[in-house]
Amino acid sequence: MDYSKEITKLIKQAAYSRAEYQIFNDWLELAAISISNSVDPTHRQKREQRYLDIIGSYEKKVQDLFPQMFGLLVEALQNRIETNGTEDVLGVIFHELELHNKYKGQFFTPQHISDCMALLTSENEWQEKIKNQGFISVLEPACGSGVMVTSMCKAMKNAGLNHCTQLVVTAVDIDLKCVHMTYLQLALYGVPAVVIHGNSLTCEEYSRWYTPVYLLNGWIWRRQCGISNKFCIEDEIIKRAGEPMYAALREVESLIGDIKPPEPAQPPTIDVIVEDTPIIKGEQISLLDF
Repeated sequence: MDYSKEITKLIKQAAYSRAEYQIFNDWLELAAISISNSVDPTHRQKREQRYLDIIGSYEKKVQDLFPQMFGLLVEALQNRIETNGTEDVLGVIFHELELHNKYKGQFFTPQHISDCMALLTSENEWQEKIKNQGFISVLEPACGSGVMVTSMCKAMKNAGLNHCTQLVVTAVDIDLKCVHMTYLQLALYGVPAVVIHGNSLTCEEYSRWYTPVYLLNGWIWRRQCGISNKFCIEDEIIKRAGEPMYAALREVESLIGDIKPPEPAQPPTIDVIVEDTPIIKGEQISLLDF
């Protein structure tokens, strides 16, 4: 079965009263919220209300199509893992619907080019990083559909590494649609990641989306993810919610005196940067995204 085409058919089927791009965007957001609200207490109430607002704007027969599309997406990603490895599915659907015309000629990197770029990085440096710190960190400052990260996962598997336990990702995009696309695919592929709706150039963050593996496997304690060195209140809330002892200690600190939250150190060195232009700085590795 061609899952991408089946999802495309359902989107077209639902688009009898609204534009296809609106159906696509709403489906992405509904699916992303469903995953996020299962693990993230920080945004649950606000995102649940957003979910209800979106789904409530559709009639019942269209509402029923959204979970069908999500089910097909899960099957599509599972099929890719079993055949070609982790690959971008949502970017393919985006182009099959010709939404790149709607979004001012927005094109995502083809999978084969992305795979090639990932293979050009140094496997020896990956092994050294894992030996020293236990994992590889990746920054994607303009993530699009997340294709460069899926290629990184595929390259790690070819090198005998596990992206679920030996990779942590910070992915950023100024386009919320792209944030949802990347979040969905990384979450379902089991990638520890924080996907940020923000501006990599100005270091502004508008919202954060934590993948289940990132939170459930305790990555929030191991690796600070972000595009600035500012104290992240969202991380702090999640830590307090998950660790009562930590929350109690922080409360004691606040009672003792006017103690400011500890300022984090400078953002840790990123082991791999994937972006639109090549950057080489210190020990950083770059992938050129065409």
